[in-house]
Amino acid sequence: MKYFSEKEKKLEMALDKLKKLNLVDEEGLKNIEFLSDQKNQLEIEKKELENKHQDLINEHHKLKDQLETLKEKNSKHKIDQLKFNEKIDELSQETDILLDEIDKWQM
Repeated sequence: MKYFSEKEKKLEMALDKLKKLNLVDEEGLKNIEFLSDQKNQLEIEKKELENKHQDLINEHHKLKDQLETLKEKNSKHKIDQLKFNEKIDELSQETDILLDEIDKWQM
């Protein structure tokens, strides 16, 4: 009997010690909280970067459209310049012909 009562006391003491133990790992909880904060910060930064990326894509499309417009204007300008040069050449040839005719009449 004495043996059982000693065992019982030891078991009760062990149970009391177990009840007093803090089974929560505070270091682990701090790490989890820190990681959670970092995750939230990274999500915020990711969202900001996604917004900036979208803004850059929009700006790219806008600049691309402006470039196309400028290319079209430049192409039209080149065509007009070529036509103008052709007209000048024609006028120059006509002038030469007229000068030749004038020279003939003066002789």
